[in-house]
Amino acid sequence: MAESSVWPTGYRCAVVLTVDYNDIHGILTQAPEVAGRDKTLSVWRYGTQRGVDRLLGLFEELGVPSSWCIPGIVAEENPEHMRAIQAAGHEIACAGYRHENYDSLSLAEQTTALARGCQVLADITGQRPQGFRIPAGNWAPGFVEALREQGIRWSSSWRGDDLPFAHPTTAQVIELPLHYELEDEPYFAFNLSPAVPPAQSRIASYSHTLGNLQMDFAGFHRFGLCYVLRLHPEIIATPGRIGVLRELLKGIQQHDDVWIATAADVAQWWTESAAPTAEDHPAAVYERHYREYLP
Repeated sequence: MAESSVWPTGYRCAVVLTVDYNDIHGILTQAPEVAGRDKTLSVWRYGTQRGVDRLLGLFEELGVPSSWCIPGIVAEENPEHMRAIQAAGHEIACAGYRHENYDSLSLAEQTTALARGCQVLADITGQRPQGFRIPAGNWAPGFVEALREQGIRWSSSWRGDDLPFAHPTTAQVIELPLHYELEDEPYFAFNLSPAVPPAQSRIASYSHTLGNLQMDFAGFHRFGLCYVLRLHPEIIATPGRIGVLRELLKGIQQHDDVWIATAADVAQWWTESAAPTAEDHPAAVYERHYREYLP
C-alpha cells in the first residue's frame, strides 16, 4: 500500500520523462559569448544531429511516453524532428519562442513569447500545447494567468515540492516540480574549449550518476511521489550515456506499481483528484506576498 494515495488505483508513484530540446539556443542564453564559435556550438548541435533520434529509439524500445519542452524557434528550425516526436506518440510542450532568460523580460514580453511559441507549435503539429517549461529565470507575477489564457494545463518550471500542485490563482494550471538531482545537466554538461559553463571541467562517473538516480527513484517510490526526470538530447543521448538512461528506465519498469505517464496525463489526474494547495505551500506563500505588495 502506497504511503501516498494520490495516484490512480494500483500505482504507488508517478514517473514523468521530460526532454528539453533547445539545440544551440539554450547555451546561447547561458553563455552569449559563444555565438559564432561553431566548434563550441557543435557540442549542443549534437542533440539535433544524433541525440533526438537516439532518445526516440530508446523510448520506442522500452515503450515509454515522454513530454518534450521545445522553444518555437527550435521547432521552426527542425520541423522533421517535431514530426518524428509527434508521430512516436510523445507530448510536445512549449518553452516560449526563443530560449530566453525570463528575468530580463517584462510580463508583457513573457506573455508575447509564450503566445508566439504556442502558435508556432500549433502551426507545425496541428495541436496547441498543453504544457509549458520556462527556459531560464523566473516568470513575472501574473504570468500564470497568461498560461491559462493560452490553454496551458501544466507547467514544470518551479521546484520546492515532491508532488504536483495547483497554482493558487489559477487552479487549472498544475505544476510538476523539478529537482536538480533528477537532471542530466549538473552531471554532464561541459565543454572544455572554452569551459562552458565555467569551472565545469570534468565528467561525472557514469556508474555513480546511475546510482544517484536510482537512489532518488527509490526514495520517490517509497514515499509515493512524482519523479520528474529532466533530460537533454545533447547530453544524455551520447552512445555511452544513453546506456545510463536505459538501465535507469529498465529498473523503474520492473516495478508494476509505477505510473509512467506524460506530464499532461499527470496534470489531468491531479486536476480531477487532488486536494487544493495548502495555505503554507511555497506557491501559496508567494501568491499572498505578491498580492500584498501590489500598488
